[in-house]
Amino acid sequence: MTGYSSLAAFYDGIMPAVDYELWLECCDGLFAACGAKTVIDLACGTGRLSWMMAERGYEVIGVDASAEMLTVAQSKSGSFKVSEPPMFIQQSLEELDLYGTVDAAVCSMDGINYLSPDALDKALRRLGLFLEKNGVFIFDINTPRKFEKIDGCAFIDESDGAYCAWNADYDKEKEICLFEMDIFLREGKLWRREAEEHTEHVYRVGQMKKKLAGAGFSDIEVFGGLPLRQPEPNADRLFFVCRNGKK
Repeated sequence: MTGYSSLAAFYDGIMPAVDYELWLECCDGLFAACGAKTVIDLACGTGRLSWMMAERGYEVIGVDASAEMLTVAQSKSGSFKVSEPPMFIQQSLEELDLYGTVDAAVCSMDGINYLSPDALDKALRRLGLFLEKNGVFIFDINTPRKFEKIDGCAFIDESDGAYCAWNADYDKEKEICLFEMDIFLREGKLWRREAEEHTEHVYRVGQMKKKLAGAGFSDIEVFGGLPLRQPEPNADRLFFVCRNGKK
């Protein structure tokens, strides 16, 4: 099984809440500075960041390819105090299709790494169509250094009623990292076993800048963490901030 299906139900339980708080503060600062009101949350997953931005007063569209993740996102309607809840749409990023334009865009938690080089080119071009001129786009990626560090490593994640054992296999020649997951879900006194595979693609700074520029994005800046700061030479994660330079 591929994608976020069985993992969706307990994804929030294994993701640190502090990461979302940092993302929210960063996005709020960038979006408020440019007067953004409408935001698209790309690869929004279970929608936690989407709901948090909506609680700050933004009109939010959450887009994800996983129906299971979006089901979890929709279920959070009673957990946040919002005047207008996010609109969630099931779409792949390379087939992004909106009814109108948005002022800003975000793709968090290495969602960009899930796109192959060809899919990334398509996704950036599609985003350029629906992001207003000079609209800000922020996203993060796992670096080659990160994949090298976790290559061959095994990890365990647990939450209420779920247990996930996963390992990473980094292919340096193909520049992909395969994550194989065994997921055990409690059903009464028994456990049901599921399996998922996730693939992330390697992108370097120069390559990413070239792809962004080719899709019409400009004012490209690279940071090393949240709050946004200068990157260190061996950073595991990098953050990109750019603007839509379409004419």
